[in-house]
Amino acid sequence: MARNVARREPGLNLPRHAVWLFAAITVVAAAYRFPDLSGRPMHADEAVHADKLGELLEHGRYEYSTADYHGPTLYYLALVSARAQGIRRYADLNEVTLRAVPAVFGVLLVAAHFLLIPYLGLPVAACAALFTAVSPAMVYYSRYFIHETLLEFFTFAAMLAVLGYWRRPGVGPALVAGAMFGLMFATKETWMIPAVCMLAAGIAHKRWPTKEIAEKADRQLCPLPGSCAKSLDYARGQSSLSPFSVYFAILAFLVVAALCMSSFLTHPRGILDSILAYRTYFARGAGVDTLHVHPWYFYFQRLLYFHGWSEGLIAGLALVGIWVSQGIGRWLAIYTLLMIAIYCAIPYKVPWNLLGFLHGLIMMAAIGVVWLAEHASRAMVVALVGIGMCHLAWEARAASFPYAADARNPWVYAHTGTDVFVITREIAALAAVHPAGLAMPVQIITSQNLWPLPWYFRRYSGVRWWNGVSMTTPAAPVILATPEMEPGLVHRLYAVPPPGQRELYVPMFDRYRELRPSVEVRGYVSKSLWDQLP
Repeated sequence: MARNVARREPGLNLPRHAVWLFAAITVVAAAYRFPDLSGRPMHADEAVHADKLGELLEHGRYEYSTADYHGPTLYYLALVSARAQGIRRYADLNEVTLRAVPAVFGVLLVAAHFLLIPYLGLPVAACAALFTAVSPAMVYYSRYFIHETLLEFFTFAAMLAVLGYWRRPGVGPALVAGAMFGLMFATKETWMIPAVCMLAAGIAHKRWPTKEIAEKADRQLCPLPGSCAKSLDYARGQSSLSPFSVYFAILAFLVVAALCMSSFLTHPRGILDSILAYRTYFARGAGVDTLHVHPWYFYFQRLLYFHGWSEGLIAGLALVGIWVSQGIGRWLAIYTLLMIAIYCAIPYKVPWNLLGFLHGLIMMAAIGVVWLAEHASRAMVVALVGIGMCHLAWEARAASFPYAADARNPWVYAHTGTDVFVITREIAALAAVHPAGLAMPVQIITSQNLWPLPWYFRRYSGVRWWNGVSMTTPAAPVILATPEMEPGLVHRLYAVPPPGQRELYVPMFDRYRELRPSVEVRGYVSKSLWDQLP
């Protein structure tokens, strides 16, 4: 009697331990990303994004800017986080609500490596997930209310969708790929760098791997039978792109991008502005009108060795992975090298932009680990890489917690210092004894950018900002000023008022306080209010 034997789908029927392995790695990722999200001072960029969210939260309005702030995905996802907690006002937002959004996507990025198993195998996918889970840079910026972690997640999702199309061509994978590229577009203007690199890597690779190369890659990289590149349907994967699928991918891209950039059709002008904005961003990338111009090796300096910090293990293993990669791994290697070349060539550099090519290096490092384990002493490789992984995990904890605002941390950049907590505590203590409470008049006089102070003073309705000293406006009982304003302020307080109407002011701080490196803030309190402090 003939038996009806079900066909096993390669790369999908994985052993149960694969699921548990990825569950454990995902728990590790969450353990690094969610604790004490409010412990680090808000970076100026985080505070600016929070302000944009506040407008969306209170007025239901988001309008894309051609000059700054980037796309709306971060704001709309944070809006969901805020509304889920019953928050309706900007003043009621908090750091945990904001930073939970990139933290969630940082964890999802780690978990998404599970979908890489059919293409590179379980060992490679698991190693890549673990490296991503404990990479200090990946952890640090997953706790930052900025766009980079979301962009990297959508980029990886787009990669997986492209691979899914080549594995099983059809309208479904094409729609998913188009939608993911649309979300990349709606997240940050730099989306085009990974998108172009994916396309260029495919062209440079000439064609997808032959079946013989894929089987060799299976033997070298994928101990689990049927779980690697040969699970692809090569006959179909090597065929030309279907115009029908391309049309659907483009349609999905346009629909998702247009909906997001137009604020779900409430601000159609945003669609045009999202295109016009590239004039600004191309100029900024070229180093025009920006302070963030750095030499080509800036990212390597921070990644390889910076005041004793290093993710050199990932970079070293990635070199091995790039050298030995075949098939899909070769496509990823070319993509990573192109990303590195472009980001190093662009004069404008900030450390969080490194996440795009760092994730490529991580996937290459995972290939390198598995190849070394197959071609050298497995016990020695596992031991050495295990020690290096523990060092990365220790650095990730140190960077995100005790050294989260320390300038010696490679991922701290133009960051708000812990003195901001001293400033806010002093203001809170004064408001507690002032008759007006949170409506206590406060004047902030400066010619400099003092973000994130507006975030920290969001609950104080009496705060007023001045870009110079007014000789006619009554002085507030509490004044914050930057040093260049002090001569004019002294003149206003003690020379302008007639005798008998001068209020004595005392220093708010007992020593030098700075908002961020080289940005000093000085405080002055009327003696009548100061004397009321317990």
